[in-house]
Amino acid sequence: MNIVVYGTGGVGGYFGARLAQSGNNVTFIARGKHLEAIQKKGLYLKSVKGDYHVYSANATSSISDVSKIDLILICVKTWQLPDIAKRIKPVLAENTMVISLLNGVENADVLSKIIAPKHILGGLCKIISKVADYGVIHHISYEPTIVFGELNHEISKRAIQLKEVFLKAGFKTILASNIQKEIWTKFLFISTISAIGALTRATIGEMIAIPEVKEIMIQTAHEIFEVTKAKGIYLPSDIIKKQFQIIESQPYNTTSSLQRDMIAGKPSELESQNGTIVKMGKELGVATPVNAFIYYSLLPQENKARKKQH
Repeated sequence: MNIVVYGTGGVGGYFGARLAQSGNNVTFIARGKHLEAIQKKGLYLKSVKGDYHVYSANATSSISDVSKIDLILICVKTWQLPDIAKRIKPVLAENTMVISLLNGVENADVLSKIIAPKHILGGLCKIISKVADYGVIHHISYEPTIVFGELNHEISKRAIQLKEVFLKAGFKTILASNIQKEIWTKFLFISTISAIGALTRATIGEMIAIPEVKEIMIQTAHEIFEVTKAKGIYLPSDIIKKQFQIIESQPYNTTSSLQRDMIAGKPSELESQNGTIVKMGKELGVATPVNAFIYYSLLPQENKARKKQH
């Protein structure tokens, strides 16, 4: 399969490397010194699931260099999505599939305003990984997983074929019959830990160890759950309990990408996580005081980072 991985960070680097390892023609979209390193030395994956070096990796800064694309995996940050959608629109072939693996619950809506909805499948991933150095991806923990599915809940022929491609690449793959439920489940998990991690500057282990901080996290999750219900998406009643079992099973020093971005003074996904819950809460008449406190406490820092970028 001819695959483009748009964004070669911790997520795109991992899944792209595994897809290349299993024999697919993968092109990595990257930039700057990271791109230069991949072009010169290939992409090196360091992983608890086994290392792999993508020698002579196909890498470019422009997707316009690639043609006859079967699949585009979007692995950037949520705030970059509208611009990326505009960039991929001209290269879409009749049957090109586009899957966003980004955090957030509005990615398919953002994409469908710019590219034809027929190209779009819903998706998400589960992994803890990061760029360790230019041209080097470090998978730290969590069983690497891609969950995807048609937005109309159909188990289509193309989705079945894609599932086989992903399984051959050796990572856990779930073809969902209701991808929106899966996306909101992941969203509840990531939005419970990420921004509060940025606010406390603490690891998951450090936060869980303080009962009062853990209680704030639980309240955050309950507010997200109530917004989900108000939107007509019904998650299992024990979803928060199950998500906290997963949270508590993570390595003590685990941090989120949002947290790492904010600490580094970079633009983050604050708006698409807790900011989205605050916005939806206002629209739906659901109180979200804990999410609002976290969001507005971090917003000045986020605004400063975005001004620096421009």
